[in-house]
Amino acid sequence: MKQICFYFQLHQPFRLRRYRFFDIGNNHYYYDDFQNEEIFRRIAEKCYLPANRAVMEMIKKSGGKFKVAYSISGTALEQMEIYSPEVIDSFRELVQLGNVEFLTETYAHSLSSLGDAEEFKAQVKMHKEKIYSLFGVRPKVFRNTELIYSDEISELVHKMGFHGMLTEGAKHVLGWKSPNYVYSSAARPQLKLLLKNDRFSEDLSIRFANYSWSEYPLTADKYMAWIASTPASEKIINLFMNYEVLGSMHSAETGIFDFFKALPQYAEKNNISFALPSEIFKTEEAVDSIIVPYPMSWVDEEKDTSSWLGNILQQEAFQKINEISERVRLCEDRRIKQDWTYLQSSDHFYYMNTKHYNLFSPYDSPYDAFNNYMNVLSDFILRVEAQFPSSIENEELNSLLTTIRNQADEIKELEKDVITLKGKIEKQKSVKVAVEPAKAKETKPA
Repeated sequence: MKQICFYFQLHQPFRLRRYRFFDIGNNHYYYDDFQNEEIFRRIAEKCYLPANRAVMEMIKKSGGKFKVAYSISGTALEQMEIYSPEVIDSFRELVQLGNVEFLTETYAHSLSSLGDAEEFKAQVKMHKEKIYSLFGVRPKVFRNTELIYSDEISELVHKMGFHGMLTEGAKHVLGWKSPNYVYSSAARPQLKLLLKNDRFSEDLSIRFANYSWSEYPLTADKYMAWIASTPASEKIINLFMNYEVLGSMHSAETGIFDFFKALPQYAEKNNISFALPSEIFKTEEAVDSIIVPYPMSWVDEEKDTSSWLGNILQQEAFQKINEISERVRLCEDRRIKQDWTYLQSSDHFYYMNTKHYNLFSPYDSPYDAFNNYMNVLSDFILRVEAQFPSSIENEELNSLLTTIRNQADEIKELEKDVITLKGKIEKQKSVKVAVEPAKAKETKPA
């Protein structure tokens, strides 16, 4: 039986306000609250809430056969809490049905896996804790920002305890191979991989409402017939896309929700089931490993990272923010930590993209995006250096960090010793209490 693995990405950055050169050093608030609220509420109304209702209906009507996985960035979760807490509630309702899986990613939907391993690990841990605090579940499967993956990243992910990861089924990596199997990392064979099926995913995410598409209109029975017609040995079809496909990128008027709701019915007719990533990783073995020496993603035709780091503007901004990472990790200032997280969202670098017009950018041009971001970053660096001056060399900071980490480890060991000693003392006290009455009976005159 073929299995469909549905995965949706949800992410919203904290967009920056117009931050002028003369604001540097004078105003430390960087965010466009009006725009962030307006955009989030609009997407919640058009997509998140109706899509969640549709998924809930599909799970119930299919008798629990429909299943879906989500990855929601930490910054999106924060905006849900601030602007639309009802979205959080609707996801909690979905969790109760038991057919939904949450995946772990970087908290800020950042590019930290490409430039700062320590920050990458910290954000993944932060995201796992956020998911658990809101939904009471601990994610078992990892997906990186925009499905970014490489052999080096797979080693980091495996060391963090994950045994399964989602990524792109890029043709320049797969070659003649099909994405419709479970694969493994060439660097860490214990890490299994699910690869996005570009054709079937983009039939929904890109082509669904395209009137000039030769297959328009796409119907649920036609779509499931296509999937059923794939070679019998190809049992896993991975449909990975943004959640905004439902209601935002394709409005309700296009029929996207009706199409989506009809999928379980026609899947059953074609002997196709639905499965969560963790279920597939548990039951299926990898047929082969894939070698990915250079990072790939699910964005653009190139399927690489050039959309975020392809030009000199992006590279300069990325280098500047990574240069202060060690200093930020030493800071205890909550606002600095929060701004540091928000400034790492990959969107800020995507807005500087000169490859093509960016429909979702709040800026007039990539250069405008770069100038605004660098103004904000300049002020942020001043705040960090006020606590840890640039006169302190990185080697000194590294030494200080090492000392702090060693001290933290020593404290943990001492705390364990204290607990052990307390246990022994309590045990001795209980023995003493039991022995003393016995002695008193022995010495009592007849």
